[in-house]
Amino acid sequence: MIITIGSDHRGLPQRRVISETIESLGYQVDDKGSFTEEACDYPDVAVEVCREISRGGAKFGILVCGTGIGMSIAANKVSGIRAALCCDIATAKLSRQHNDANVLCLAGNHFDEIQFRAIVTAWLSTDFEGGRHQRRVDKMMALDAN
Repeated sequence: MIITIGSDHRGLPQRRVISETIESLGYQVDDKGSFTEEACDYPDVAVEVCREISRGGAKFGILVCGTGIGMSIAANKVSGIRAALCCDIATAKLSRQHNDANVLCLAGNHFDEIQFRAIVTAWLSTDFEGGRHQRRVDKMMALDAN
């Protein structure tokens, strides 16, 4: 399985931890950058990661910016994306179980390396429960057409 990742300049160090975690779980990483500490615009990276998922080149994506807020807003503008800004293991698991989130957004300024590894591991290790949640996901996805 391919997991595509990206960050702005403020998420550069965290992306290394995320990449290592993904690989340790046996998945392949498709890193979309940014690759320097030079300031860049997070919507550009979010769109590149999310379009890769929309066209089927990756199953999931993980995005990091300073707060995770901008990335999550930009990601959810791309058709077919269900991006969730998660702040802990519980919200990471619930975003997969109940919302079938296909993009995890994280705040680069708010977690240490151990927390990043734990949240990413929990998110990638949790399956969508379907059932009553499928109806709600279908309703969210129907909003893409509006």
